Amino acid sequence: MNKTFNINGTCYPEENYMVDMESRLKEIEKLVDNKKYFTINRARQYGKTTLLNLMVQYLSVK
Repeated sequence: MNKTFNINGTCYPEENYMVDMESRLKEIEKLVDNKKYFTINRARQYGKTTLLNLMVQYLSVK
């Protein structure tokens, strides 16, 4: 399957082109491990929902 650019909705790494989120996920993991608060606030279509979905997958594997 060829990857496409997704301009609306959640992005899926196996289906859509997207930036590498690994460094952001590691940073969030440190905050969660240290029981710290964090916020994700950006303009629309920045990738907030995609980041949260990836974060759930990332943290559930650990």
